[in-house]
Amino acid sequence: MKINILEKNDKLKSEVEIIFVKELDSLTQDKELLEILDFKAKDEACVLLAESKKIYVGYEKDNYDCIAIAIATAIKKLQTTKFKSANIVLNQELKDNFKALVEGAILGEYKFTDYKSEKEKRKIELDLIVEEKNSSLEKILNDSKIIAKAVNKARNMVNTAPADFYPEVMANIAQELAKDVDISCEVYGEKYLEKNNMMAMHSVGRASIHESKLIHLSYKPKNAKAKIVLVGKGLTYDSGGLSLKPADFMVTMKADKSGGCAVLSTMWAIAKLELPFEVHGIVGAVENMIGGNAYKPDDILKAKNGKTIEVRNTDAEGRLVLADCLCYAQDEIKDIDYIFDYATLTGACVVGVGEYTTGVMGNNEILKKEAVVSALNSGEYATALDFNRFLRKAIKSEIADVCNIANTRYGGAITAGMFLDNFIYEENKNKWIHFDIAGPAFVEKAWGYNPHGASGTGVRFTVEFLRGLLKD
Repeated sequence: MKINILEKNDKLKSEVEIIFVKELDSLTQDKELLEILDFKAKDEACVLLAESKKIYVGYEKDNYDCIAIAIATAIKKLQTTKFKSANIVLNQELKDNFKALVEGAILGEYKFTDYKSEKEKRKIELDLIVEEKNSSLEKILNDSKIIAKAVNKARNMVNTAPADFYPEVMANIAQELAKDVDISCEVYGEKYLEKNNMMAMHSVGRASIHESKLIHLSYKPKNAKAKIVLVGKGLTYDSGGLSLKPADFMVTMKADKSGGCAVLSTMWAIAKLELPFEVHGIVGAVENMIGGNAYKPDDILKAKNGKTIEVRNTDAEGRLVLADCLCYAQDEIKDIDYIFDYATLTGACVVGVGEYTTGVMGNNEILKKEAVVSALNSGEYATALDFNRFLRKAIKSEIADVCNIANTRYGGAITAGMFLDNFIYEENKNKWIHFDIAGPAFVEKAWGYNPHGASGTGVRFTVEFLRGLLKD
C-alpha cells in the first residue's frame, strides 16, 4: 500500500472517499440513505455507496483500536471493488490517532496469497488529506510504515507451510533481515549445542531431518541507552514428539514459530527505526518430530546452566528450547537491562485469557504492569498472570531438579512460566518478562485488522516498550 499525506488544495486523483462516522447525526450528506441501509456508527459497520464513490465506516471511540479497525474495515471493503485508490479528509480525532490510521490501513490490507494459484496484484493507494502538512505527521507515517511492515514480515513467516519453513530456512531469513539493516547475525548448529551443553534444546530437535539452529542477531548503535535481549521460541513445526498430538491439534502447528518470527521482525524494525538501544535477538529454531532417536518421556535432560529436567511429556518442548536459549543469552551477554521471551507456549493460556490476549509473566510486578500498558498502547491485548508458591510446587521433580510439566491440569500457563524462571539467573530475575502469545499469534478467523492466520503479535508491543524507555 502506498500512503500519501496531501493538503486540501492539492490535486486529488483518488477514486473513492472514505468517511469516518462516529455519530450519524453529524452527517450533512447521505444521512437518509445510510439510515435506509441501516448503517450504524459502530465498530466494523461499513457501507459502500458505489454511485457516489463513497465508503462510510463507523467507529465508536477515538482510540487506537477503534480507528485501526475502522480503516481496516474500509480497506477491506475497497478490496471488494475494482477501485485502486481512496482518500480520507482527516478531522482532529483522526489526526490525534494518525499512528492507528496508518498501521490499521497497512495491517488491514494484508493477505497471505503465497500458495494461491491466482494472485491479485492490485495495489491500493491511500491519500490522507490535511489542512497543512507537518513534520510530526510525516515522522509518524514513516515510522508506522516500518512497524506495520515488520508485523507483516512476521505474518508471512508464520503463515508459511512447514515443508517450506524449517530451521535452516529460518536461519537464512534471519541472515537476510540482518543484511538488509546492517546488523550482525550468527547461526550455530547442533555441534555447537552439544559442545556448549545445550542438551534441552538439542534433544527436542534430534529426531528431525532438519538440523536445529541457534540464531543470534545483534544491533549495537553507538551510545546505547540500555541493553535488551529478545528470546523467541522458533518451533518451525511441532508434532508433539513421542507424546504425539491428536490430528486436529497438529493442524496450525506451523504457528509454533510465532515467537521466533516476532523476534526476527522486531529486530529488523528496531534497526530500521534506529532506536538508541543495544538489542540482541536469540531464536531457537527447532522441529519437534518423531523417530527412532526422538527424546522420550522419562528422559532426564541437562540444560546449559546445569539444571536437570525430567521429561514427562515431549509436547512440552518449547520451554526446553527456551531454557537453553535464555541461559545462552545470559552467558553471552553481560549487563542486561531487560530480557523478554516470546512463545506460543501453552494452550492453557488460551483457555485462561482467550485467543486474542497475551499472558504476561515474571517476578517484577512493576515491569509486568509496564509491559501490559505498552502492549495495550500498541494495539495488542495483554494481561498479567501471577506466579505463586503453591503452583511452583507443581513442577517439582522427585528425580531431577524440575519437571517439564506440572502435576496438575490447572494453571498450566503459569507453571510453564515458572519452569522458565528456573533458567533466569538471580541477577536477572527482576529484568525478565515471559510473554505467552499462544492465543493471539495465530487465529483461524479474521479479527479487527488481523486476517485469518498469523497476526504478528509481539512486534508492536516491543517497539512501543522501547520507545517508552526514551520518555523515562
